[in-house]
Amino acid sequence: MPEPGSKRTGRFSSSRRLGRRDRDGWRDQAGQPGRPTRKRLVLWDRLKFLALLTLLWFLVVWYQMANNPILGFNDAARQNLQLDSGTGRWLVLLFCIEAVRQLSYLTAEHSSRYYRASNAVFGRTDRATHRMSDYTRFRLSRVAKWLVFIAIVAIILGLVYHTSPLLGLFQAPASIYHALPIILYALAIMLLGVSQFIAIFWYLSRGGVDVYYPGDVRTRFADVWGQDHVLERVKENMLFLEDPESIEDHGGYVPGGILLWGPPGTGKTLMAEAMAGETGKPYVFVDPGAFINMFFGVGVLKVKSLFRRLRRLAVRYGGVIVFFDEADSLGNRGGGVGGGAGQGGRVGNAARTGRAHGHSPASPFSDCHGFSYLTADSQSVVYSRAQQADPAPRPQGRFRQMIPTGMNMGGGMGTLQALLTEMSGLKKPRGFFNRVVRRTLGMRPKPPPKYRILIVMATNMPSALDEALLRPGRLDRMYRVGYPSKEGRKRTYEGYFAKVSHELSADEIDHLATITPYATGATIKDLVNESLIVALRDGRTTIEWADVLRAKLAKSVGPSEGVEYIERERHAVALHEACHAVVSHLVQKRNVIDTATIQKGADYLGFVKPIPIEEQFTSWRSEYEADIMVSLASLVGERMFFSGDSSSGVSGDLQNATTIALAMEGLWGMGGQYGSYAATRAPHDAHPVADGNDRNVLETALGGRVEAHLTALADRTGALLSDNRASVLAVGHALEVHKTISGQDVTAIINGVAGPVVDGRPYKLPEFAGQLEAYHQRAVTAHGGDRSLALPVPLPVGEAELTALPAVTDHRADPPPSDR
Repeated sequence: MPEPGSKRTGRFSSSRRLGRRDRDGWRDQAGQPGRPTRKRLVLWDRLKFLALLTLLWFLVVWYQMANNPILGFNDAARQNLQLDSGTGRWLVLLFCIEAVRQLSYLTAEHSSRYYRASNAVFGRTDRATHRMSDYTRFRLSRVAKWLVFIAIVAIILGLVYHTSPLLGLFQAPASIYHALPIILYALAIMLLGVSQFIAIFWYLSRGGVDVYYPGDVRTRFADVWGQDHVLERVKENMLFLEDPESIEDHGGYVPGGILLWGPPGTGKTLMAEAMAGETGKPYVFVDPGAFINMFFGVGVLKVKSLFRRLRRLAVRYGGVIVFFDEADSLGNRGGGVGGGAGQGGRVGNAARTGRAHGHSPASPFSDCHGFSYLTADSQSVVYSRAQQADPAPRPQGRFRQMIPTGMNMGGGMGTLQALLTEMSGLKKPRGFFNRVVRRTLGMRPKPPPKYRILIVMATNMPSALDEALLRPGRLDRMYRVGYPSKEGRKRTYEGYFAKVSHELSADEIDHLATITPYATGATIKDLVNESLIVALRDGRTTIEWADVLRAKLAKSVGPSEGVEYIERERHAVALHEACHAVVSHLVQKRNVIDTATIQKGADYLGFVKPIPIEEQFTSWRSEYEADIMVSLASLVGERMFFSGDSSSGVSGDLQNATTIALAMEGLWGMGGQYGSYAATRAPHDAHPVADGNDRNVLETALGGRVEAHLTALADRTGALLSDNRASVLAVGHALEVHKTISGQDVTAIINGVAGPVVDGRPYKLPEFAGQLEAYHQRAVTAHGGDRSLALPVPLPVGEAELTALPAVTDHRADPPPSDR
């Protein structure tokens, strides 16, 4: 700490005594100077005006020499140095005044007595100006600058017209009038060149924005089905838009931004349209793809033009709703999106998206699509492991890496920044008259009105949006528009079936909602339309339950490649999938089979796809073990039915089973130890069961426990397949005959009853079961080497043999059993 008499203490003490600071120095409360001399000026501040005046004087001399060739420099300089005559006398006078002023400043910088005297004489003017407001001083300084500018222009005009500066100032308008044609011609040429660029950019800045006025939008909240929990929140925002004083009178503000995010087809755009239809405000639809332009700056112009129109609509109608569809293309800064951290956590949703759209199941592995019959939690584990093993995984559904191309990628090159500024920038005055004319007349601009603009954005990739866009004040509320629940799906089916002619009962619609989990409004609408197409193809205009099942199978499997298997390979693929189907039917209690097929697709030979019976958010050890058993059923079944031989199509199944078993032993406490490998992993994205060296994890103690666990589950799977050998052959035969069958048909075959398409009763007849066993043995013989052996598929028995069997059981409206 410094002493009381030190320099630091003295400085702080003097600063406390100082009061107002003017141009010449500090003054205390008594008006005495706080420093002994004036603060020294730098050399440029001292000489800049003198140099400017000198330069102007030389220009005047040069002008006179140019007009009079016989006039030398000395004579011209002598004429302009005389104060009683000569054109440069004003410059000489100003030079002398500036020299005296700088001499006074120099003296005040070295003499404290002169500094105090000058403050006593000139300080009153400074103190008087400082008592004025800042805006008054600004206007006075602006008037003084204009006067100086006019004086300089008058001097130059006097030199040009060889007259006094005042007369030269009055002669200038006449000269401008005579030269007006030439001036207009030059301006027209310049304007033509500039207008070409203006027209190009104006044309490019158009498009991508559609305005719907009140009455144009017929959609209402009653037209949005299956998203009641989101609608309640949205209605609250509509209340604030209609009656903003209800929250502003209490010190709050109206939320101005809503983000609707969720899987595609869940009704985000429909909900935004309903918001506009309910409020009676203009509805502006923005296509962010139109903001991707070839030229830099066009996106910025589009954003500013958009918000200029929104402000006009808000003032005219008392509010406006603007909707940005697919906002991730505009709300990012142009980098890659969709990959990186957190991608594996979205795998469950990616798998559900694939199911909801009816495409074939997505898998990170090739060969058999064993990925399809796993539960969503197991798929997340398998997919995460595949992401770590493969540095460049194949695109999975909507979570694929997007590489920016082109010149202006959406929110890049200032477009996103312009959007952020418009959404929560400075509330500056608007309008030319308000900003320019009022300021020119010395009047303060009027503050802008409160624009009631509700911004609604929709995206299925919220992680791609810039964080600055998601902050409160821009997007205040974020609602997830997810997959509808069973009741929501039921209500949606009822709404779309009400628009067509059908014979479905309430129980059948309820069952349809049960067997279509993760279905969105778009997929439900598409399924109803496809069912109508199936009915029309059969010459009917009324939809029946069989039409719905056929349409669902067509959407689930997708179009065939038209490739036929050879006979022995067809039988092997059918038994492969039959083993999956039978074991899944027996051990997976939370799922029911939706589809089984051997129809070859783009990257699979066949698959068995189950669906969950009910919504569940936790998984248990028994359920994971059931998933492993279904995965192992292909290898165990091939070895059982083909005398120990197996195909390469089981590679994906084994990888799935091993990945789940490793996680059970090392992560979830479902093995023989309490410790978790997650506590010792080094990198954040490392596999949780990695031991930190280059050894194979299966060679460690953990790998030994996993192998023992897999062996035990494989033995259990083999026992199940051995006990149900006839069911496996029956399901395999049905797949060879029909290529694709539903889960109800699989259940009917195993139980020996009639299904929607396949009649399972013949498979319980001993004679037909013997034919299937004999057919399998011929296929094994052909597989072993006798490739010339014919393999005709046995046909089911006729109606005469079925008279002794139980009556046909109608399973169309029965809900799937919860315990098999």
